[in-house]
Parts: sequence; structure tokens; C-alpha cells
Amino acid sequence: MKYGLSLSETGAAEANVYISRVDGKDVLIADERAGFIGEPFIVSGEKKIKAELNHENACIMRKLFPFTAPVRVLGQNRTMGVGDRLGIATEGHIRVFEKAGDVFPVFAQQSIRELKLTGRTYEDVLDAVTFAVFKHGYTRGFGADGDHLKTPEEVQYALSCGYTMITLDCSDYIRNDINSMSDEEIDNEYVPDTQTEEYYSGRTFKIGEGKQLHFTLPELKRIMLIYGKAIDFICRIYDAFFAHGKNDADFEISIDETSTPTTPLQHYFVANELLRRGVNFATLAPRFCGEFQKGVDYIGDIAQFEREFGEHAAIARYFGYKLSIHSGSDKFSVFPIIGRLTRGVFHVKTAGTNWLEAMRVVAMKNAGFYRKVHKFALQVFDEAKKYYHVTTDLSKIPNVDALPDGELPLLFEQNDARQLIHITYGLILNEKNPDGSYVFKDEFFRIMDENRETYAERLEAHIGRHLETLLSEL
Repeated sequence: MKYGLSLSETGAAEANVYISRVDGKDVLIADERAGFIGEPFIVSGEKKIKAELNHENACIMRKLFPFTAPVRVLGQNRTMGVGDRLGIATEGHIRVFEKAGDVFPVFAQQSIRELKLTGRTYEDVLDAVTFAVFKHGYTRGFGADGDHLKTPEEVQYALSCGYTMITLDCSDYIRNDINSMSDEEIDNEYVPDTQTEEYYSGRTFKIGEGKQLHFTLPELKRIMLIYGKAIDFICRIYDAFFAHGKNDADFEISIDETSTPTTPLQHYFVANELLRRGVNFATLAPRFCGEFQKGVDYIGDIAQFEREFGEHAAIARYFGYKLSIHSGSDKFSVFPIIGRLTRGVFHVKTAGTNWLEAMRVVAMKNAGFYRKVHKFALQVFDEAKKYYHVTTDLSKIPNVDALPDGELPLLFEQNDARQLIHITYGLILNEKNPDGSYVFKDEFFRIMDENRETYAERLEAHIGRHLETLLSEL
């Protein structure tokens, strides 16, 4: 896309700005008056500036072209985060959301864990999106999510980079041991809180739609022990960064990174306590029943999921925020339920499935290289499991040396192979030779650069299927 930028009060003078492919890479081409930092470049006899797609120029672009800067989107009914760990997926994502009507994207979405595993920064992630939406002319608006942040320093970092959504991960403050304790052990741990007990114990709370929730004192004690410190932590972060309009960003609460599901009663307690303490939040992510494992469909009793999810959706409606569904990649069997029971008001996060589609392209286009990556992933799988909960059975994955080239992409239809590649991405990208050069990273990006269109097509189809399924019963 080529954009004319008015640089005078009358609007008479325009500086043309566009991205072009020069010597095998994308660069900015602009009139000197636009102010980008670069070197002289002659185009069709005219003197221009050829500028690198770097952070300094991304900052200039966001000022000159506001549509390339993130905005708050969680106020929209339907939103989806599409985390791009590689910085090359936004073209495919744009194709999806150009057709998505009233579903709004969060193109820049990364956790600190993902940044560490990929060697990127929040600046890198946002800059890649800025240049992509400029290049492909996407002007509808997008969000930027500092995902699963755990400390004030991490929150401050994301906000300082211009991120318009903060997802606060409360897992370090949620006690996973409480559910296995006896009532006697609970009584020994519990510190009486007369005000909270009087407010909840023995009371039934109606949440509309014919649904109600009842608190007994033993249940209340457990809930307070599980979530009490997390609620205090959320309040501290809110007061420090969001109260009184301190930052123009949406606030999401994540209580999903736990070993046991969030019951509707627990969900109600957390939300109600936060609102009683003056915390305003746009979305909340409970831990749903069953398994939301990485890169594969929902694992669990779908009928139970539907029953409990309906209560979670009713609670969110009652209080006036959206449910957020984390690890939402590829949960096709429950997407229709999510769309229907939220009445089309949801936030769904995907991330690793975009990396899997990239590796599928590698398997399609360079079988020999894919085999090397796959065998390395097998070697480092146990180390990668430290970061992710999966139930992968490596014995079910076919021997890649015994598969014809044409069957390698079919590995991405098999759950165990998907999870193998899904969770080892950081180790694959960071592996180095003794001389310090990368074993796989440079060749991987070369292959992806040569097959940009194929990757965009794969993402358009795959992420498009996510949205189609989510909206299928509305």
C-alpha cells in the first residue's frame, strides 16, 4: 500500500510512504519530509529515503499513521487474540479479520515466557504488527496484549511500550493445595474474617437467567484460602496502574493457570470481591473443567463443560464483563458452545497454533530440514515440558525417517506430534552451534520468507476456521 501523508496545514504537500521489497527484504520508502531515519534512495528518478523496519521508524510510523498503533478493543463484543511468536503471521491474520465483520483482533499478544523463549521484546512484537498493518492496509484497529504478566515490573514494561491490554496472571498467588485439604486442615489454616463471612455465609445470590449460587461457611473458607492473596494482588496492581484512569488500557484477570478448575461459586466470589473493592476489569479468564491443552482440541466431558460454562457465562453477564478463554487454539469441539452460551460476547486467545502452521509449511516445502527439526524436538521434549502441561505420548508419533515427504504435513493432524512441535519452539529457535550461529533459526526464517504466501493462506484457513466455528451457532 502507498499512503500520502499531508505535511502542511493546507494539505497541499504530501509525502508518499510505502513498504517495498529491496534486495530480498522489506524496507520503507518515503519522501524525506516524512522524517523516517534512513539513507538516500532513488526511485524512478526521484530522491527518497530507504528506511529499515526498525523500532525507531516504527515509533515514527505510529505517530504519522494512527491506524498502525494499537487501541483498546475489549469493549467490542467479540475479540480474539492471535499471538505471533515469530513476527511474520500478521498478514495471514489480517486476511481473517478483514472478513470477520464485527470480530476485532489483538494482533500483538505475547507473554513474558514467550518473549524469553523466542529472544524477542515487547517492542519487537508490536513493531512487527505496526509494519504489517501498514503494508497490507489494515485500518480497522487492533489491540496489543501484555499477556500473562505476573509482576508490577512486567506490567509497567508492557504499558510503557504502548500495549493497550494487560492480562494479569494471578497463579503465583492462588493456592492449589487447598482443595485436597480436609475440613480440619482448612480450619487450622483459616483466619476468621467476620465481615466477609457475614456477607457470604449462608446466603444465596441470584445471578439472573434462573440461576443462583449458595455459599456455605465451609465452602467460603476454602474459597478465601484459595483466592484471598490473589484478590489482594489484583487490587494492588489495579491501584498502581489502572485506578483513576492512570493508563489507557484494558485490564484482564487471569485465574486459569491452576491445577483445578474454577467452580462457578469461586468465579462469583472472585468477581464480586474485585468489584466490591472498586476494581474495574474488562475480561476474566477462569480455569474451565476438562483440559485446554496447547495446540489440540478440548479434552474432557463436553456435556459437563456445557453445563458449567453456561454458569460462568451467566456470571460474566450479571457483572458486566466478558469471559476470556485462554489456550483457545484448536478447541473446535467446544467453540460452538462458547459462542452460543456467551451470546457472542467473548475474548478467545490463540498463540501456538500459528507456530504450528509455520512448521506445517516447513514440512510441506523442505522435508529434509523438517526432519532435522522434528528429531531435535524429540531430544529436548522433556526439557520443554517444564514450561507447559501436556499429555503427549511420544510413542504414538511416527518415525519421520520412515514417512514419505508428502506425508510429513499430515503429522500436524496428529495430537502428539502437534504438541511435540508446539512446546519445543523456544528450544528449536535458540539452539546454537559451537561457533554461536543458530542451528535452525536462520534456515527456518529463510524458508518462511520464501513461502510467505503459503503461510498466509494456511493462517487464513486455520484461524478462519476458529472464527467460523465460534460463530456457527449464533
